[in-house]
Amino acid sequence: MKLNTLKPADGARKDRVRVGRGIGSGLGKTAGRGHKGSFARTGKGKIKPGFEGGQMPMQRRLPKIGFRSKIKQDTAEVLLYKLDTLEAGEIDFAALRAAKLVPSTAKQAKVVKKGELTKKFTLKGVLVTAGARAAIEAAGGSITE
Repeated sequence: MKLNTLKPADGARKDRVRVGRGIGSGLGKTAGRGHKGSFARTGKGKIKPGFEGGQMPMQRRLPKIGFRSKIKQDTAEVLLYKLDTLEAGEIDFAALRAAKLVPSTAKQAKVVKKGELTKKFTLKGVLVTAGARAAIEAAGGSITE
């Protein structure tokens, strides 16, 4: 056996069908496209996604619902009791990210009141809810924007 004698097995490779080559070929005249209609025309065979044959499509029949705020997606919530695991002192967004309390995809953080706080913190450049602000100030901490 030599490389120049190799060939595929019989029936492994079929000849391509040549359509529109006369009545004797079996695929002449309409070339297998049938008579009239969208798929019989040149360049018109593509139907856009969601098309339901002229019927009012699903995406237009159903009401529009909801809204996803980009700001909410970019803001990470930090629970108050998780702040207590950090060392007391000044905390900013970089410190929260370093402590892995904020995911890397977040662009800002917001402290939410859940649990108790025992240490004294100074928050800098971090958003705070009203309840969390009261709890931080009650523990002797402060917040600077």
